[in-house]
Amino acid sequence: MDFRVTTEPQQGASYEDQLAVATACEQLGFDGFFRSDHYLVMGGGDGLPGPSDAWTTLAGIARETSRIRLGTLVTPVTFRHPGILAIQVAQVDEMSGGRIELGLGTGWYGAEHTAYGIPFPEKRFGIFEEQLEIVTGLWGTPLGDTFSFAGEHYTLTDAPALPKPVQSPIPIIIGGGGMSRTPALAAKFAADFNCSAGPLDELEARVKRVRQTCVEIGRDPESIVISLFGTVAAGATDADVRRRASATTSGPEKIAETGFYGSAAQIVDKLSAAQELGASRAYFQVFDFHDLDQLEFLAREVIPQLD
Repeated sequence: MDFRVTTEPQQGASYEDQLAVATACEQLGFDGFFRSDHYLVMGGGDGLPGPSDAWTTLAGIARETSRIRLGTLVTPVTFRHPGILAIQVAQVDEMSGGRIELGLGTGWYGAEHTAYGIPFPEKRFGIFEEQLEIVTGLWGTPLGDTFSFAGEHYTLTDAPALPKPVQSPIPIIIGGGGMSRTPALAAKFAADFNCSAGPLDELEARVKRVRQTCVEIGRDPESIVISLFGTVAAGATDADVRRRASATTSGPEKIAETGFYGSAAQIVDKLSAAQELGASRAYFQVFDFHDLDQLEFLAREVIPQLD
């Protein structure tokens, strides 16, 4: 399997904190460092030193790492115009030497929009669809040609479709629990279909649905990566696991149900079962930027058993 770490900097993390985790990921053999794209702390805590912009942060980390994949889980379509987003992501891809992936979603956290004066339309799925059409259209337009788009939410006229990313195409990550529109968009646009590390029957249904949709549109169903996302609280002792669970926004029961909780053996068993259903990538969601020991534990005790 492919193993990645994803973080929640809005809960309280400086650029240096994020760089330290990304550097540790690279040194320990993880395949990627990802981060949320939020501007407001959730739940308790003061969120100090304050929010950091996802793509500004990733640009810096791109210049200070050399191997790991980098990206967002996920960028809300409400934060940026798709033309600007396409430019930002393509530029950071060039800065990284072609290691960027774009997780894109509808957005859900209304409070951060209110706090920073960002419009938050009640209906956003149509915006999501058009943004996917636009960013992929801009990146895929041949050099020297222009890109135009006329939709319900966006109109682009003769855009030069520059700059071009290093990768062609940049991998897009789409996730969600819906069984109709989301799998359809994933089959059309995504390199990675991201699922909750929840009950196996739910994972099985989502995998079956997205692969069926791939077949319906003439895409090889094996060409889409099935990935798992979940909060991690792992350790060699029960005390370690409980302490790490307390540093998250979820309790032990919730993490055990929808994430990765417990000993190395427990996590390996859960990942092995998901692997049997087609999952080939895992995103470990971590909250404590200073607990690098948990990353070392995962790299030493979990990853070698599933590589």
